Amino acid sequence: MNILESIKRLKWYEGLIWLISVLVIVVSFFVFKNRECITLIASLIGVTALIFVAKGDVLGQVLTVVFAIFYAIVSFKFRYWGEMITYLGMTAPIAVGAVVTWVKNPYQKGEVKVRHTNPKLWTLLILVTTVVTACFYFILKFFNTPNLIVSTISITTSFMAASLTMLRSSYYALFYAGNDVALIVLWVLATMTDISYLPMVLCFVMFLVNDLYGFINWERMKKKQGENY
Repeated sequence: MNILESIKRLKWYEGLIWLISVLVIVVSFFVFKNRECITLIASLIGVTALIFVAKGDVLGQVLTVVFAIFYAIVSFKFRYWGEMITYLGMTAPIAVGAVVTWVKNPYQKGEVKVRHTNPKLWTLLILVTTVVTACFYFILKFFNTPNLIVSTISITTSFMAASLTMLRSSYYALFYAGNDVALIVLWVLATMTDISYLPMVLCFVMFLVNDLYGFINWERMKKKQGENY
């Protein structure tokens, strides 16, 4: 994994998406007086990870592990136990697994081989996700997690998205987009209590943009790879 090579492989419009994401997050951070530096760091790592994940570059998964740690700290500070547990206990470990599966399944330099999902795999994923969601619901309820329903929805979409990422499916991006919407709602509610969390709202708005681009690009990758096999 060569970071400089990964950066060089970014197309101009991918660099533009990243730059706009960074500018939105940084400007929102400095506009408000009540600043949490950890939210800025987490947001910048997150949008950087997403542009490389959208490229099918393993660097994106490495950065996802780092983002998960920082985001868990932010979640802990606001008592969003669901987000903290999800990112430390689920997103980070699955991202580590994704690093392994992506490295083992390259298509060409800097790009992972996209996997085609089938009904049997979807059935298994839905069953496992249902069990995971049910378990986390009661765990979050026990800890009196704020906004329990939205937090539970976030767990469902996060688990599906992270699992599909590890499985190298383009549909990971659609579930992450759904997760982004849930998180936008969560952090809007947090911002109503403390304005310093507004950068997290804007962070996930930019995450949504990046994930939608990720789906488009992975579909393009899947088509291209299919034509060459």
